[in-house]
Amino acid sequence: MSQPIQNRYEFLLFFDVQDGNPNGDPDSGNAPRIDPEDGHGLVSDVALKRRIRNYAQAAGASIFVQHGTNLNRSIFEAHEKTEGGFTATKTKDKVEAARRWMCQHFFDVRTFGAVMSTGANAGQVRGPVQITFARSLDPIFPAEFSITRGAVAEDVKNAKTLEDYLRWEKEQPEDKLRTMGRKSQVAYGLYLAKGFISAHLAQGTGFSQADLKLLVEALLNMYDHDRSASKGMMATRRLFLFQHAGTDPLNAEQNKRQAMLGCAPAHRLLDLGQVVSVRLLDESKPPRRFADYEVTADPSRLPRGVRMLELDAWDEARFDRWMGGQDA
Repeated sequence: MSQPIQNRYEFLLFFDVQDGNPNGDPDSGNAPRIDPEDGHGLVSDVALKRRIRNYAQAAGASIFVQHGTNLNRSIFEAHEKTEGGFTATKTKDKVEAARRWMCQHFFDVRTFGAVMSTGANAGQVRGPVQITFARSLDPIFPAEFSITRGAVAEDVKNAKTLEDYLRWEKEQPEDKLRTMGRKSQVAYGLYLAKGFISAHLAQGTGFSQADLKLLVEALLNMYDHDRSASKGMMATRRLFLFQHAGTDPLNAEQNKRQAMLGCAPAHRLLDLGQVVSVRLLDESKPPRRFADYEVTADPSRLPRGVRMLELDAWDEARFDRWMGGQDA
C-alpha cells in the first residue's frame, strides 16, 4: 500500500442543478430535499459519496459498497484471504487482519470508512474523508408536474401464456392502458458542500496521495457519469482544495506536525466570506444559471501555512504540480 497522506486538507465543492431533482427525499414522495425553516435545498452526504464511489469504480478502483451486493461476501473474502483463512472463532488479531485487508483492497473503505462488524466481522473503520450535507446558497422552489405513461404494468390474474396477456389487453378500454404519475424538480439551485480530510485518520486506513488524486478527480467529474432525466443538468462548478503545509519550513519536526494536525481551524477556510465569497449578481430576480453568481477567492486571506488550489475542471498536470509544492 502507498504511503498515507501527511497533510490535512479541507475542500469547498460548488455544484448546481438545472431543471432536475438533485436528491429526492423518499419520505416526501421523492421531492427535492429542503430545509423547512428557510427553504434552502439539501443534498445528503450519502448521495455525494454514492456518486464518488460510482466514478471511482468506473475509473478502475475496487468499491466495497456497491449496488445490489451483499456486503458480508467481501467481509468473508477478507477472512479467507488473510492468514489462517476463515474460522468460526474470531480472535481480535483475525478481525484486525481482515480490517487491514479491506482497507488495502477497497477505495471507499480507505476513504470514507465502513462498519464491517456484520457477518464474518472485519471491525469498523473511521474514514479520513467526511462530507457535510450540501446546502443551496439561496432558497429553492420545487415544482411538481403530472406525467403520463402510455402503458401499464398490471399483474393479470391467472395469466399463464402470452395469449392470456394479449387477450387481457384487447379487453381493456384504451384509457385503462395508461397511468398518471408525478415528477418533482428544481428550476435552478447552486449548492455548496464542505469536506474534511484527516491526515491522522489516513494513517489508519492507508488513504494515500493517489487516493486523494482520485477523490478530487471524482468530485469534479462525478456528475458527468450520473446522467438521468430526473437529475436534469447537474455539474460541479468549482472546487477549492486547501492544504495545510506548515508555517516553518526551517523546523522540519514542527512543520510535519502542523501539516498533519493543521495550521488553522476549518471554519476559517470553509465559511463563506473568509477566503471564498459568493455573490448573487442580480438580487431582484431568482437565479437560473451559474453565471448569475460571482464566485471569488482571495488567497491573501489564507491563514499562514495553508495553500489553496482552485479548479473548475479536472486538470491532472496542474494538480500534480500543486501537490509537488509548485504554484498551480
